[in-house]
Amino acid sequence: MAPPVRDHLLARGPLAERANTFLGKAWERGWLPPPALDPDALWALAAKPYGTRAGAAEHGGRSPEDAADFRERLERLCAALHAEADLNPLGRAMAWGQLSRVVKNRLAFGALWLDRPELLETPLAPPIIVVGHMRSGTTRIHTLLAADPAHSHTRYCDAYHPVPAPLGMNRVRAAMELAMLGLLNPWMQSIHPMAPAAVEEELAWLSAALHHSIYESQWHIPAFSAWSEARDPLPVYREFRRILQTDAAHRGLADKPRVLKVPAFAEDLATLLALFPDARLVIAEREHEAVLKSAISLAANQMAIQSDSCCLEAIEARWRHKIALREARMAAALEGWQGPVARACFDALNTDWESAIAGIYAGLGLTLTPQARAAMHKVMAASEDGHHHQHAEQLARFSATG
Repeated sequence: MAPPVRDHLLARGPLAERANTFLGKAWERGWLPPPALDPDALWALAAKPYGTRAGAAEHGGRSPEDAADFRERLERLCAALHAEADLNPLGRAMAWGQLSRVVKNRLAFGALWLDRPELLETPLAPPIIVVGHMRSGTTRIHTLLAADPAHSHTRYCDAYHPVPAPLGMNRVRAAMELAMLGLLNPWMQSIHPMAPAAVEEELAWLSAALHHSIYESQWHIPAFSAWSEARDPLPVYREFRRILQTDAAHRGLADKPRVLKVPAFAEDLATLLALFPDARLVIAEREHEAVLKSAISLAANQMAIQSDSCCLEAIEARWRHKIALREARMAAALEGWQGPVARACFDALNTDWESAIAGIYAGLGLTLTPQARAAMHKVMAASEDGHHHQHAEQLARFSATG
């Protein structure tokens, strides 16, 4: 079924409207208890299955500094949600769902690492890291490089349900989650196509350590964003590396270079490269105004569902700031970088993706095999009728009417 026309950047789907109204009434009339966006309540809920072992699980595999960093991030994020985000009932429920999962996974990973400390000794092949602003072609580069059978990649089910589970339950949970999200947000797949076993960026692994990037694209939380931007992100990226090692060991992929991609990498590139000094980099480039236009559309779509007081001017100001910040930090990190770097222009990828990919492989000193080319052709053929074309049509319509 085709989604309804998205006639405004802050449009909401009909099911989101109904769910928001129902939750508001249910809480007001006492049918359901409102979710508690409180750090202590979130910890108590997540810790209950562990009993007296909860404290050990919180610190499992982590330094005291990393454990303290997560605690402070949770406190500050919850405070920003109360003071700044102006969440509607659906937004409050979605925020509780996300944060309760984050804390539960935090303890689940800690318990796993206590039982299996060897996971954190997993040696990793040198990764290939795609760096660039969101909406600059990073997804296409990521997907094409991930198609190469010589490389490994993260799947959606592993990104958003990263704690290893038996019998493929992570994939089942991911399918159910995407089905529900698609009903609430009928334009989600046109903005960022997703499928349970498809190639996915590792943004959720950063959000698992409460990095600001995924949250500021959904909620108006400028105080938390500013604090987190100014804070040393090393504890976040140490957790990221631990999750990567666990995923690589669990899936038997540690010997293959992982193709990694998160737009926030540009913001924290110096820290990321300190943890992965043998990485190969691919820098995605696109004209900044085009990046901004698409980023505003993505953020507005996410925020409109969860708040009734979204401001497009504030969203634009936030993403102008993000582009400038990430550009400056990325440039500073690359000044001292001596490892392999390739660059790819958004327009060149659109014009002749094969030549652009060949240039990336040459720049990184990699061999582009016939098997890799064939796999990439399959990816491009499958994307011809993809949902992402609908987002381009939305942007064109907004430009024409705005």
